[in-house]
Amino acid sequence: MSSEILSVLEYMEKEKGIGRADMIATIANALKTAAQKGVNSGQELKIEINPKNGQLHAWALLKVVDSVSNPKTEIHVEKAQALKPGAVLGEMLEREIDPSTLGRIAAQTARQAVMQRLRQFEKDRIYDDFKDQVGNIVTGTVRRRERNDLYIDLGKAEAVMPGKEQVPAEEYQPGERIRCLLLSIDSSPRGPEIILSRASPKFVRRLFELEVTEIADGTVKIEAFAREPGYRTKIAVTSADPKVDPVGACVGARGARVKTIVRELGGEKIDIIRYFADPKEMIIEALKPAVPREIIINEKDHRILLKVATDDLAVAIGRKGQNARLTSRLIGWRLDIEEFKAMGDNPRQTAIDSLVKAFAVDETVASRLVDMGINSPAAFQGVEASDLVEAGFAPEDADAIIARVNQSQSQ
Repeated sequence: MSSEILSVLEYMEKEKGIGRADMIATIANALKTAAQKGVNSGQELKIEINPKNGQLHAWALLKVVDSVSNPKTEIHVEKAQALKPGAVLGEMLEREIDPSTLGRIAAQTARQAVMQRLRQFEKDRIYDDFKDQVGNIVTGTVRRRERNDLYIDLGKAEAVMPGKEQVPAEEYQPGERIRCLLLSIDSSPRGPEIILSRASPKFVRRLFELEVTEIADGTVKIEAFAREPGYRTKIAVTSADPKVDPVGACVGARGARVKTIVRELGGEKIDIIRYFADPKEMIIEALKPAVPREIIINEKDHRILLKVATDDLAVAIGRKGQNARLTSRLIGWRLDIEEFKAMGDNPRQTAIDSLVKAFAVDETVASRLVDMGINSPAAFQGVEASDLVEAGFAPEDADAIIARVNQSQSQ
């Protein structure tokens, strides 16, 4: 049995990292508890294991008395003195017993205790090894897929990436190396469970912190963040140093920094913009290249109504409303986008209205003037009555129009 114990101690120490003293205490306590419940029921036992050779020793603890009422816990003084000269009444005497008498059940219990301690140690080790890495990026190897969950080997432990934390467009194959965010360590009946993510916005944020030294040292700060995994990410940045361009720092020389991150994200688009505390300035910046024609802010309901030209409508809303949703999350306001319809959307009607207003002429007359190229009050510069007659106006009508123009310009 000593060789078996020694091999267990060596294996646990070398392969699992469990200290020899810890395992000895576990085995000894298990043997003692099981033996006291089995053939040695009622006895007080002492068990020791030699850490060097695994030798097991067991003793029954007996009280020295002059009249024995329970032979399992007491020993007569004469017998005690035979075992240990000088033994006195009331003394606790250790009488060595054959470890084999502890019984088969004790051996099985010890084996179970070893396995239980191993499982508990691995649980504790997982938590201790990874508790300080929550929020960091870890690298592992894809092992298998169960239902919609992906299991990843991190070397010292196995982690899981639930379906909701996976990027929809990405495919993961067994044996493939993968980088993920260590999102959390959750408690489960089987012990600590390491949860990974590639869909979390924190994953992209952490990639920027690793790639952009200005973010790591605090010169550039990510103020706002919004992401639709696999499609698009928007971040708003500021700089504590007026000499540092926050957007340029994140993009890098010839886009080198952001390209590295985009590559890691499988081609996901990333928009980097300058942050503004004013939501109006922020929304103008976030929607570029679309240009808002009118912005109506509702402070009470925390909503913004944005009106854009017809040509910019598709850009502002984005594919399946994606750009509008991300912009809304980025600025933290509810965003409504609609087409801008100005009074002057019809240039001809605008010109007619301007002539009617300026010279108080009939709309039909103003329409004929616009058709001949006079589309604003200023266009009458150098126009004479004869020019209007040549265009088809009656002489008296031409004179009346010129008179009204002259009167208006003299006022």
